[in-house]
Amino acid sequence: MATSYNFATAWESISDATPNARALIQGERSVTWAEFDERSARLAGALTSLGVNAGAKVASYLYNSNEYLEGIFATWKLRGAPVNVNYRYLEEELIYLLENSDAEVLLFHGVLSAHVASVMDRVKNVKVFVQVDDGHPLIDGAHAYEDLIANATPMERVERDGEDLYILYTGGTTGMPKGVMWRVDDLYRALVPSVLSLSGIGAPEQNEEHGEIALKVAEKGNTATHLPASPLMHGTGFMTSLQSLTAGGSVCTLEQRNFSATELWEAVETAKVTQMAIVGDAFGKPMVAALEEAEAGGKTYDLSSLRMLISSGVMWTAPVKEALMERGEFICLDSLGSSEGAGFANQVSTKGSTAKTARFSIGAFTKVFTEDGREVERGSDEIGILALGGPIPFGYYKDPEKSAATFREYNGERYSVPGDFAKVLEDGTIELLGRGSVVINTGGEKVFPEEVEEAIKLHPAVFDALVVGVPDDRFGESITAVVALNAGESATEDEIADAVRGHLAGFKRPRRVIIVDRVVRGPNGKADYAWAKETAKSSLA
Repeated sequence: MATSYNFATAWESISDATPNARALIQGERSVTWAEFDERSARLAGALTSLGVNAGAKVASYLYNSNEYLEGIFATWKLRGAPVNVNYRYLEEELIYLLENSDAEVLLFHGVLSAHVASVMDRVKNVKVFVQVDDGHPLIDGAHAYEDLIANATPMERVERDGEDLYILYTGGTTGMPKGVMWRVDDLYRALVPSVLSLSGIGAPEQNEEHGEIALKVAEKGNTATHLPASPLMHGTGFMTSLQSLTAGGSVCTLEQRNFSATELWEAVETAKVTQMAIVGDAFGKPMVAALEEAEAGGKTYDLSSLRMLISSGVMWTAPVKEALMERGEFICLDSLGSSEGAGFANQVSTKGSTAKTARFSIGAFTKVFTEDGREVERGSDEIGILALGGPIPFGYYKDPEKSAATFREYNGERYSVPGDFAKVLEDGTIELLGRGSVVINTGGEKVFPEEVEEAIKLHPAVFDALVVGVPDDRFGESITAVVALNAGESATEDEIADAVRGHLAGFKRPRRVIIVDRVVRGPNGKADYAWAKETAKSSLA
C-alpha cells in the first residue's frame, strides 16, 4: 500500500528526533523543534476546546512570522485546512475570502485588527478570532494568541492521512481570488522528494520516519536554514518553507513588514541562511542595490553560508542573477511553478556560466500542448500551453467550472493548465512566453507582455516595467509600456521603446512608453497588470 504523506505527522517525528535544533527564527526570537511542536499542539488544543474540529478551515491574515507557521502546524495537527489571506486585503476583500472559504477561525496580526473588527459581525461562519500580539490593543471578541498557548492543554497526537487539505487562494491575473485545493499527500509528493534527493535520500515509507530522515540530512551537512523573502501567504514563500521544514531544516523570517534588502542580507549573515526564496527582479534588483550600497560604504556581508537562491512567479533576468552570483558561491534556481502546480520547469544558473532569462528545462511531468491537444514537437516553433501532470491539486474550492477549465485531461491523463504559453526548443528546453490571460492582440499578432518587459529591462536606465495592451482603433490593442527608471537616470520614450529592437520582432516594439515613479506590484512581487492598464489608459486619455 502506498504511503499517504501528512506534514503534521512528519513534523512531529522531526521534533522527536531533533528537539533542540532550531525550527523558526525571526530576529532575536528562535524556536526549537520541540518548542515548535509544543506551541502548535497547545494552539491546536485551544482551538479544539473552542469547538474547532477536523475539517475546519483556519485562515491566516498574518505577515511573515513564527506564528504563521505555528498556525499552519496547529491546523494540520487537528486535521483542519489552512487558508491563506492576503494581508493587504481591506474589509470587502476580507469578507469575500472568509465567506468563500467557509473559514471557522481567523488568525490575524494586531496591526490588522481595525479591518478585522469591522467585519466580525458580518462573517457569521467565523467562530474564533485569534489576535497575534504585535503591540496593538486586543480587540473585543478576539482571543490573545499567547494566552491561548499558555493556558491550553496540548492536543494529543492523532492518526492522520494524506487526505487533509491546504487551500491556497490565488488572485491570478483576472477575477476574484479562488482557492486551490491541495491534498497534503499530493503537496508533499510535489515538493519534498526532490529536496531529499539532493542528499541522496528517498522519501520514507512511513511519516514517522521523517525524524530519521532529518538526522541523515544533518549528517550530510545539508540541513537548510531557509529565508522566504516573499510572503508566506503566497505559494513561493510557503512551499519552499515546507520543503525546508520537512527535511528537518528551519525557516527564518524578516521582521519588517515591507521588504528590506538590507535586513535580508543582515539576516543571511546573522542566521547563517543557506537558501532563500524571492520573486524575480522585483526582489533581486533591490538586493543587488543593497549589496552595491554596502560595498560603496566599505562594507561586505558574509554570504558564505548561502548555497541557493530560489525564484518563482515572475521574470528573473540574467543580468540580475549574474550580479548576485558575483558576490557569493551559490546557485540561482529559477523555478517555473504556480499555485496550481509545482515543478513545471526550472533553470539553474551557476557562477561563471552564462545566465539566461525565460529558458527552462521542463520537469518530468510537464508537457506543452497545442489548442487541439497535440503535443508540441521540439524545434517546431509552435506555441503551446504548459501542462503539468503528476501530483497536482484536485480543483478550486466551490468552483467546478473553473476547475474543469484549469485541470484538464490530455490523452487520458490529468494535467494542471494555469494558462502559461511556451515554445519547445530543439534541445528540449522551453522558452516561456507568458500568461495567456494578459496576451496583447495587436494588428492580428499575439504579443506576450513578459517578453517585451524582459527586453525593455535591458535598457540601463530602466528599473522595472510592465507592458499592457491599450484599446486602439487601428490595431485593436496598442502595446504600451509602463516604466520606472533607476534613481538619477533618464531616458526618452523612444530610447526605451527602441531597447526592444534587435531582441524581438518590430511589431513588438511599444508604441507608447509611460514613465512613472514606481511600478506597482503585489507583496509577492507579481505584476499588477490591472493597475498598469489603468495607468496607461488614463495617461493616454
